[in-house]
Amino acid sequence: MTEQLIIAGTRRDAAEGATFTVIEPATGQPLAEVAKASAVDVDLALAAAHKAFDDGRGPWARTNATERGRVLHKVAELLREREDLFATAEARGAGHPMGDARWEVGAGAGTFEYYAGAANKHFGTVIPVQDAGIDMVLREPVGPVGLIVPWNFPLLIACWKLAPALACGNPVILKPASLTPLTALLLGDVLVDAGVPAENVHVLPGPGGIIGDALVADGRTAKVSFTGETTTGASILKSSADHIARVSLELGGKSAAVVFADGNISKAARDLPMSVFGNAGQDCCARSRILVERPVYDEFLEIFEAATRAIKVGDPLSDETEMGPMISEGQRKTSLDYIGIGTGEGARLVSGGDVPEGDGFYLSPAVVADVTNDMRIAREEIFGPVASILPFDSEDEAIRISNDSDYGLSGSLWTGSATRAIRVAKSLRTGTLSVNTNKSVRYEAPFGGYKKSGLGRELGMQAMDAYTEIKNVFFSEED
Repeated sequence: MTEQLIIAGTRRDAAEGATFTVIEPATGQPLAEVAKASAVDVDLALAAAHKAFDDGRGPWARTNATERGRVLHKVAELLREREDLFATAEARGAGHPMGDARWEVGAGAGTFEYYAGAANKHFGTVIPVQDAGIDMVLREPVGPVGLIVPWNFPLLIACWKLAPALACGNPVILKPASLTPLTALLLGDVLVDAGVPAENVHVLPGPGGIIGDALVADGRTAKVSFTGETTTGASILKSSADHIARVSLELGGKSAAVVFADGNISKAARDLPMSVFGNAGQDCCARSRILVERPVYDEFLEIFEAATRAIKVGDPLSDETEMGPMISEGQRKTSLDYIGIGTGEGARLVSGGDVPEGDGFYLSPAVVADVTNDMRIAREEIFGPVASILPFDSEDEAIRISNDSDYGLSGSLWTGSATRAIRVAKSLRTGTLSVNTNKSVRYEAPFGGYKKSGLGRELGMQAMDAYTEIKNVFFSEED
């Protein structure tokens, strides 16, 4: 297939005529030829978005919030109608199992439905002040926003960013990852079909080092929302400083799951494997550090390893598959390298870490036991199907190990004690924590991290704050 980029809601070739090849992870073979945007296309998109916004006087910015909500409801409706198209594109382009891909389409639609309802419920306030008059706080769209999404959840994270940005009345410029641009382009078509004014919709596939840099450095970009690895996030923060663009960053993670002996050990051990190996471990929320209290360590490890062996790894287009391929040969090699680093540091490979025969970038999920928190395998983000199991002896030690990380994005806590759950949850330095479950993200609630895991929050009503400016207006009673 051949795919063009989108500028002002219209499919077109890249300005310089270049294309790039998208590889299907399950086969290692070419899947699509896609228009390769350049700095010229970024300039065209920003010019159109800036004109469409017109300092907040453009049609979409001035459309009343209730009507914007109706348009976003239509986006959700179209996503559900085109579920098979989107799910197949995500399965083939990103290697997601079809069951996961269908769920992601539904979750993306749900995100648009949430912000459709939120559009006319995000408003300012009237403040009592000492002067005679009325003081009002207004919420206004910030302007053209650059939305840079990663390759691991290309459709879902695009929805997380697009929905609140559009609900607030902003033009959007979506930059998908070069490895996975297909669903972003399909989503751009849906936005226009649903009624978002075309001049507010732009999708620019191509190299982040060119498109992302041009987008971030341009003073017409009022806001940048980036999801990706921490080094790039730091670079974006520096580049945006010259024109004081608003920036939110959702970056890397090395999340911990803490399993206490008073918890439901069998359930924790059966459930936790997919918190690491879902999407082949390519998840910034992956609980890749699993801390287990020593009295139940052996019991947990036995159940966890058996549950890991039972994971069905295979063709993403099969409904039976639970874990598909990794996104690229490079990502697979990185995971294999870390397994070797871990065993070289003294950890024990219990199972997995095998490359099966045949095509595609497959790797069996690896369980590495007897890890200590000073090992690289426990400290560095691998972004692959590698679980590190660490023993601990006390509650204080579990908290110390969990917090001894550059990251603080997500995590889980397994305990049968409500008082311990409250006490430990308040002590862990992480932005999203689940007790007796592994689920990280709910579009109704804020999501983001501490420390090097980022700045700001996605989702929930808090995301609306990130896409608006606050204006204070005082009306005097004096003649």
